[in-house]
Amino acid sequence: MHISERIENYLLFHPPRYYYAELVKQIHRQSDEAESEQIWHRELADLPYADLLVHSGDFTLAGNESEAVDFIQWLCDLPHPHKIFIAGNHDSCLLNATLDGLPDNVHYLCNDALSIDGISFYGAPMFVGMQNGDLAEIEHYAQILDRVDVLISHRPPLGILDSVGNGVRYGSTTLLEKVKLVKPKLHLFGHVHGAYGKQEWNGTLFCNSGVTDWRYNLIFSPQMLEV
Repeated sequence: MHISERIENYLLFHPPRYYYAELVKQIHRQSDEAESEQIWHRELADLPYADLLVHSGDFTLAGNESEAVDFIQWLCDLPHPHKIFIAGNHDSCLLNATLDGLPDNVHYLCNDALSIDGISFYGAPMFVGMQNGDLAEIEHYAQILDRVDVLISHRPPLGILDSVGNGVRYGSTTLLEKVKLVKPKLHLFGHVHGAYGKQEWNGTLFCNSGVTDWRYNLIFSPQMLEV
């Protein structure tokens, strides 16, 4: 299977082979005009083909509905057979929202699970107001299933692809503890601009697929994973 992201991951190593291309979040930037924004997804050309494309949040800048609708329309038009997306802290318009009318192959996961070709996915969004270690965050990540093949979150776990060299770690301790228990084959996330990359630890492949730096310059390419 082919997956393209931050359509963001996998498990089955016997035939057929599965591929996953990560496009990951952070495809936004602010223009020179104070109140206007430019959305990066319209500038992403020649995305690698994959059976699945995953976006791990931050597809808006200001968090308004028009930005979200534009992203969803763009996502639905992509040729990938399956598409998954979750919300990031910028995507405030989706807080407590219900999305109706999506095509059967486009999946919005908000503390939800999904199985595709026998591989399980779980999506854990991040909204403003969720602080590291507070009760809201603890209850939020406690909902993650105990068994999942591919975990998709917006925020990284503490200490894993969560810093841009300034000595500050932006990951979640609560999420790290949950990942230790679940041990997914893949954990896909973004949130920390400039911490792009892959890292293996404790039997899990972690991927930060944010394609921009901290200034929102588009400098990285979507990641393709084979599983």
